[in-house]
Amino acid sequence: TSVTSGKIQVNGVHLHYQQTGEGSHAVLLLPGMLGSGQTDFGPQLKSMNKQLFTIVAWDPRGYGKSIPPSRDFPPDFFERDAKDAVDLMQALKFKKFSLLGWSDGGITALIAAARYPALIHKLVIWGANASVTQEDVRIYNAIRDVSKWSEKVKKPLEELYGHEYLAKTCEAWVDGICHFAGKSDG
Repeated sequence: TSVTSGKIQVNGVHLHYQQTGEGSHAVLLLPGMLGSGQTDFGPQLKSMNKQLFTIVAWDPRGYGKSIPPSRDFPPDFFERDAKDAVDLMQALKFKKFSLLGWSDGGITALIAAARYPALIHKLVIWGANASVTQEDVRIYNAIRDVSKWSEKVKKPLEELYGHEYLAKTCEAWVDGICHFAGKSDG
């Protein structure tokens, strides 16, 4: 089964997605910080069982091919991403689906499952935060300058975004995620 891609308007933006498989169990793949469906889930799009699953990988607004708009990080960006993800799956006519997310995608998946439990079948997450500590803030600030990243990590993202957009968006992400350190409720 081939991978198809498209864009669909959701919540005022055009979200890019890739879809493959013909199984009755729909699964949305949620990428991490700066990631896209292709960069974070290329192997899953290629190799997951396409008879059991219908797999959808998305690019959150401002990431991957869901540009424009440029990515921003208001205080509710995880909640916005959760609503976008759920509304994307509903626009694609999935009544119930599972979520597989890592890092920021894992946080987004947790919020989506908590806010829309009747729509979520199963949840698989890894590398997600429940809170941001001062130690996390130190670590995040250490990755703020993408020119210091390893070529292995930096190169595919620079190919996707260009250096300037990658650098600007990473800095904005660090500022956005670090604001959670001041919140006692995660």
